[in-house]
Amino acid sequence: MRFRPNMNGIRSLMRTPEAGREVERIASRIKSSAESATGGEFRTDSALGPRRWRAAVIGNYEKHNDAEGTRSALLRGMDGAGSE
Repeated sequence: MRFRPNMNGIRSLMRTPEAGREVERIASRIKSSAESATGGEFRTDSALGPRRWRAAVIGNYEKHNDAEGTRSALLRGMDGAGSE
């Protein structure tokens, strides 16, 4: 027997308001965790795309021209958000 996921059903679930709230909640947790790890300033952005809700945690604006520092802070934020 072969498993075949119902992709239309999955896509419809990924576009619900509830899924959007969950995506925004997780992005907010990552933002908060990254800010507390570095003291920097981050922000979130979310939108309903063609297939699903998407969100992003954007930059550490206090550390200009420090891409590696921003990347490290975001990775630590993701680790911190996942452990709560």
